[in-house]
Amino acid sequence: MKTVIPVTSTPSYEIEIAHHSRQSVGAWVQANRYQKVLLVTTSAVITWAKEIEKEIKQTGVQTETLLVADGESAKTVESLTTAWNYAAEIGLERTDLIIGIGGGALTDLAGFFAATWLRGIGVVHVPTTLLGMVDAAVGGKTGINIFAGKNLAGAFYPPKRVFIDPLILETLPEPEFKAGLAEIIKCGFIKDKQILRLCDGNKKLVWDSPVISELIERAVTVKAHIVSEDLRETGQREYLNYGHTLGHAIEKITNYRIRHGEAVAIGMVYAVKLANRLGYASESWVKLHLDLIHNLGLPSAWEAFDYSALFDAMLHDKKVRSGNLRFVFTTALERENSPGDTWVSEVPLRTVLDVLESN
Repeated sequence: MKTVIPVTSTPSYEIEIAHHSRQSVGAWVQANRYQKVLLVTTSAVITWAKEIEKEIKQTGVQTETLLVADGESAKTVESLTTAWNYAAEIGLERTDLIIGIGGGALTDLAGFFAATWLRGIGVVHVPTTLLGMVDAAVGGKTGINIFAGKNLAGAFYPPKRVFIDPLILETLPEPEFKAGLAEIIKCGFIKDKQILRLCDGNKKLVWDSPVISELIERAVTVKAHIVSEDLRETGQREYLNYGHTLGHAIEKITNYRIRHGEAVAIGMVYAVKLANRLGYASESWVKLHLDLIHNLGLPSAWEAFDYSALFDAMLHDKKVRSGNLRFVFTTALERENSPGDTWVSEVPLRTVLDVLESN
């Protein structure tokens, strides 16, 4: 069964979720009358890329392929420069199309490439990881990493369409699959508590678990709804950064050796403990975070902290305002003394450090 989820921001687009949806890419390209397509992908998912390339070529559309590094190592100025030069070499024009095929880092790069080539050409995403499906490929955030921090150079640039095929997850390594689950339960904590109930009732989640398609659809729906209301992160879109203030800092100081989802899992546990210290979150809400994260095989803490480096990295977070650290907090629906179910708040630096040291 095919599910189509609209994102009604400007410009609007649709997210197609279905088994074998990757096989619809060629027909969509032909229907939209593109003359030339550049696939941006990695060697890790070249099998899927070749399959999509074949589908497109069968429609008579000129198709080129650019291979980039896998993972966060692709999100560099050097990779972007290589992509620009290749686009010039093949004569990629403003009416042509870029298709990003890969995980979240790949779609981040492909989107920023599209946003900056000729001041913007169309881009389509075909995410091949769970994290990419429920987070990176959805919402129009694009970017690369620089020395100062993760995703600090980028653009809000919505795709023309996103094709999500859960069957692709069959070839995803288990650690990558588990990392993607962190972004799913994040959507449960901030918006859709049914996600938490589904995860709690299915503790041995694998790629073909009966509830995976529903979890993907629910997480994508949460993000699509928020992005439709706030594309440029001036309000509630910040809620999608739950767990990311500490998470991004961990990624940076470990040079991205810790997966994004793993870092976000640690960051969510830290955030709920911080909320508990501030009197917003109950002990039972903290326990639910810990239980779900442990049951899904994700880390809840990281002991190799260099607190000075970690704190410095957090101060470069995109939510910092006037030098003050701001965190996304969320509480159980029945909690009455919090500012809301999900919100963003400044936290005294001393409290940030105290909870870090006791984590």
